[in-house]
Amino acid sequence: MIPNQTAGSDGQTRLAYILGVPLADDVVREWPQMGEVVRGRQLIGEVEGTFEQLTLAVGERRRFGDFLVVEWSNDYGDGAIYRNLTIAEIRDGDAVRVTDYWGKPFDTPEWREDMTDRLEMPPTGRWPSADQLSHH
Repeated sequence: MIPNQTAGSDGQTRLAYILGVPLADDVVREWPQMGEVVRGRQLIGEVEGTFEQLTLAVGERRRFGDFLVVEWSNDYGDGAIYRNLTIAEIRDGDAVRVTDYWGKPFDTPEWREDMTDRLEMPPTGRWPSADQLSHH
């Protein structure tokens, strides 16, 4: 289990553990399923610190030039296992932009609304809207 790590943990976060690389101070973390973005290593640590029961395991890390893809699993403490994919852009050895994909979409919890901004998601952008989907 990764200990509950917050901003006071000398810059270490669960995300840095998952990625296996340090986070830049101004790293941007996006959660498209909720339309949220968290800006900065310190705030990422604060958000992570609220999930005290969370356990996780990294499945595999794959590096593609300046990009890193990580497959990992977690449990928030209720026994439900989430299968996740995290993509990071690496610059000078640090993660500068990270996108996490997991689970079913849900609304931003009220307690976190002041800690995050809305993530712009145009219909034909990186996460196409429902009317853009089709069978292949």
